[in-house]
Amino acid sequence: MKSKVVFFLTVVVCFLLQSTVMDLISIGSVTPNLMLVLCVSMGLMRGRKSGLWTGFLSGLLVDLFFGSIFGFYALIYMYIGYLSGYAHRIYYDDDVKVPMFLTAGADLLYNLAVYGLQFLLRGRLGLRTYLYRIIIPEMFYTVFITLIVYRLFRYINYRYMNIARKESESIWVLK
Repeated sequence: MKSKVVFFLTVVVCFLLQSTVMDLISIGSVTPNLMLVLCVSMGLMRGRKSGLWTGFLSGLLVDLFFGSIFGFYALIYMYIGYLSGYAHRIYYDDDVKVPMFLTAGADLLYNLAVYGLQFLLRGRLGLRTYLYRIIIPEMFYTVFITLIVYRLFRYINYRYMNIARKESESIWVLK
């Protein structure tokens, strides 16, 4: 029970930081995606099922407050959390390179999905402009934030959610 409360509070605090503080530290109207870092981190540290639920809850909050199509961001974040959970078995705690590469790849997939489903379907074909002005700067900025925030997520995971981690490694849980 304690781990679920800490999990929920972590998602809510990250959402609040994403929607308030991250807008203040934007550079050239590019903000880092803290919710994406959370989904990748939880999927990487705790497995596919936890990454899926983290992504779904994060995306649901984004959809409720900022989304134009309900369920769009929930689906994208859910897939990102689930796919990052595949690296759970090859993950080492102290190595920060794996979360950085996964965050870069997930941010690229996230932004391409947003471009494809929200801009391309409306007839806006400026992929090169979107790529150079939004996708690549946001990817680098999000990876930089991953260096800072990942250690905090790792501390929260091992300090407060250790019981849930044992449950995610059970053979009875969907893998």
